[in-house]
Amino acid sequence: MTEMTTTPDGDNEPQVSTRKPTRRGGGDPATRGRTTIADGVVEKIAGLAARDVLGVHAMGSGLARTLGAVRDRVPGGSKSVTRGVKAEVGEVQTALDLEIVVDYGVSIGDVARAVRENVIAAVERMTGLEVVEVNIAVSDVKLPEEEEEELEPPRIQ
Repeated sequence: MTEMTTTPDGDNEPQVSTRKPTRRGGGDPATRGRTTIADGVVEKIAGLAARDVLGVHAMGSGLARTLGAVRDRVPGGSKSVTRGVKAEVGEVQTALDLEIVVDYGVSIGDVARAVRENVIAAVERMTGLEVVEVNIAVSDVKLPEEEEEELEPPRIQ
């Protein structure tokens, strides 16, 4: 920082100031304030991560999937990525409960392990929260000959 000062004989000479600029507040700016993460945010991240695993056919119980299919058909409605996911979020940790439907023929243990790993990696990377547990309930197996749970097509397009 350069300042102009007047010497006793009236000349303006540049003087280099050794003063440090005034710093407002104290400490590292990253530590000023709190960040809170809603349960729904963690649920969305976990739901998307779980669906990415090969062998996961759907999320949620039969009833939840049926109600979700109805909601998805309502104009302006969107797919619920949080279906089958429940999160409890604290200040630094989170715990998750997932309900999944697996494809017939896959190893349920392998799918559950892969879901757990993918969900933990995604949630910890994106939120910085420590995932203390991921509980997985397998509520159904999708058989190859089963038709998708189709509802009647909407009468109004």
